Amino acid sequence: MVASESTLVFTVTRREPELIIPAKSTPHELKPLSDIDDQDGLRFRQPAIMFYRGNGDYGKDPVKVIREALAEALVYYYPWAGRLREGDARKLMVDCTAEGVVFVEAEADVTLDEFGGDTLVPPFPCLEELLYDPIPYSVGVIGCPLLLIQVTRLKCGGFVVALSATHAMTDASGLVQFLNAIAELARGATAPSLLPVWQRELLNARNPPRVTCTLHEYDQLPKSTSTAAPVDDMVFRSFFFGPSEISALRSAVPHHLQSCSTFELLIATLWHCRTIALNLDPNQEARLLFAVNARHKFNPPLPAGYYGNACAFPGAMSTAGEICRNPLGYALELVKKTKANVTEEYMRSMADLMVLRGRPHFTVEQTYLVSDITRIGFAEVDFGWGKPAYGGPAHNGSVPDVASFFVAFKNSQGEGGKLVPISLPAPAMEVFVKELQVLLKGRL
Repeated sequence: MVASESTLVFTVTRREPELIIPAKSTPHELKPLSDIDDQDGLRFRQPAIMFYRGNGDYGKDPVKVIREALAEALVYYYPWAGRLREGDARKLMVDCTAEGVVFVEAEADVTLDEFGGDTLVPPFPCLEELLYDPIPYSVGVIGCPLLLIQVTRLKCGGFVVALSATHAMTDASGLVQFLNAIAELARGATAPSLLPVWQRELLNARNPPRVTCTLHEYDQLPKSTSTAAPVDDMVFRSFFFGPSEISALRSAVPHHLQSCSTFELLIATLWHCRTIALNLDPNQEARLLFAVNARHKFNPPLPAGYYGNACAFPGAMSTAGEICRNPLGYALELVKKTKANVTEEYMRSMADLMVLRGRPHFTVEQTYLVSDITRIGFAEVDFGWGKPAYGGPAHNGSVPDVASFFVAFKNSQGEGGKLVPISLPAPAMEVFVKELQVLLKGRL
């Protein structure tokens, strides 16, 4: 386990938020989102954060460099400077008004090393100071700025780039593509090396829409009658999975499953141990939802530069009793079968379902949601000061008792791996750790 609690306190001085508009005139038009973009579950802002060391070139101010590069990038990605409107049947579209994105300049009386230096890991102290969001969450995304970026100088010469981006506009891969465009322009490029592709009609529903695949992730389930644990009884832990831990888990599954991907193995392990730990009714349904990038599931693949949402959230299902009674291989088989279901036809069915059923939210009842963004590229975004000491989710990566988002991490021995955040009620966390120790043969 990795401890990530911090008592660090510091002061941030912010200037008034400003709107950054494209550096040149851009088209004023109405651009509909795809029928996958505008589903209910993506109508929120996703936060991310990147910490950078100063590289000794103090002649350049990261705030000025990034502000100017952002304005240049918005010439290519001009829909980001617009506002979302909602049309008939809840259809979202971008009104490309060039009103701009929110930019905040700030300074903090703290050093990068005080945050953890090269072992940075969420949750980060005083996050609300590093990512000031003047738009209340309850306001939603209609008619609001689509992106907020705060650049905070640190007293060591380093800086922090924190942002909040409207998920309906892009998934994590598309967001990193946009950030890389800003970064390239910040480093002196005259244009992004990968030009953006809108073409949201590629993921629109068919005419007529027809759902040919089963998408359990959009089942409308009754509200759970079980009593949720009080928030103050929730325990947060992060678990590191490096080469030795993954090897131990592979040895715990049948030989014919040992060629599975690390992602499949990890999410099956989490689902297995978490279900046991929660002590659910054996007949209760336990669901696992996980994000699958479907860009290359299409024939031909979606064009390079496409930055809309192109992920599925397929759902594996079983009764809690079956998961608890069976060894880890049972959950792994279900994960592999569920992941294999994500095809082009599956994505077409998802778009069709959105139109037919009013763009529903994916289910969160009786569900555990997992996403691995360690390979998305947040940790590679270079504005001219080198790669970040940390790049990834701004929050601790865990939604209490609901979701986990993996982050890249190196342990004290310098081994690279995945850090998996978990939030569970205190008694359940004890059982979770015990079950995981059994599978890891005491390596925890």
